[in-house]
Amino acid sequence: MSRIRTSLLAAASAALLCVPLTLNAWGDHGHRLVGLTAAKALPEDMPAFFRNAAEQLSYLNPEPDRWKSRDESRRDMALNGGSSPDHFMDLDFLNAQQLAGAFAAPDRHAFADSVRAAGYAPATMGFLPFTILEYSQKLRNDFRMWRIAPDSTVRRWIEARIIDDAGVLGHFVADGSNPHHTSKHYNGWVGDNPKGYPTDNRFHSRFESQFVQAHIKEADVRAAMTNAPQVFPDLRAAVVAFLMASNAQLEPLYALDKATQFRPETVTPEQKAFAVARLGAGAEMLRDIWYTAWVTSAVTPTPR
Repeated sequence: MSRIRTSLLAAASAALLCVPLTLNAWGDHGHRLVGLTAAKALPEDMPAFFRNAAEQLSYLNPEPDRWKSRDESRRDMALNGGSSPDHFMDLDFLNAQQLAGAFAAPDRHAFADSVRAAGYAPATMGFLPFTILEYSQKLRNDFRMWRIAPDSTVRRWIEARIIDDAGVLGHFVADGSNPHHTSKHYNGWVGDNPKGYPTDNRFHSRFESQFVQAHIKEADVRAAMTNAPQVFPDLRAAVVAFLMASNAQLEPLYALDKATQFRPETVTPEQKAFAVARLGAGAEMLRDIWYTAWVTSAVTPTPR
């Protein structure tokens, strides 16, 4: 995903039209792998129509990057500029106490207020955890409506809605499994660099698009999914933990690239293992969010 700082949108609009289309999170190949392996690992008690939609869920995983079409952006920047902050959150802008307060915000608007209070533009920091939560809640509501559909025709309509929301949700979960999407160091190390990490602004694409396309297969990701499906008792806490765990892999990612650049023509066992582990983490998280949305759609929440 090309990272757009919408706080500077007016000045950046012309430049955005020149952003390489290859800078997409995990690239089309990686995103499809996450969607496909997540869908194929679903528990048997998920509805059959959903389990049978693996290929469609795979196709839909890259969908939010398709919204960044140059042709559409030339017509109007509203979609590209407005949706780009949904793909990331730069966790290193805030200290631990500030982050805890920001994550506790009831919605993205309150979150934005807390980020402004800390001195940052919300669109610069990004909205990824709230994007994941919002789509997860949409999906749970879709499943709830499916359960009480009055007839088979309405149920089929709702099934189309479910697959679409689940597929788009998958994109943002996959984004979160890439450490680049959790840091200001999203495309080369910026600022103080005592360890001499790579600073080139092609790192993002070299790793998640070119390298993954050349070296990672469905079987690799499937083998990395070693944890059993689960229902999250606290989805928000699970999303935060997922992003924090991804962020913890940022320096190992940079250290690997410093040793041997991620490129289509080069691969070390350590590089491949790292990429597979992150894609597997994304696929497991996506499977479990889908499963959580289904199971909890049958539960009436306690009034607040």
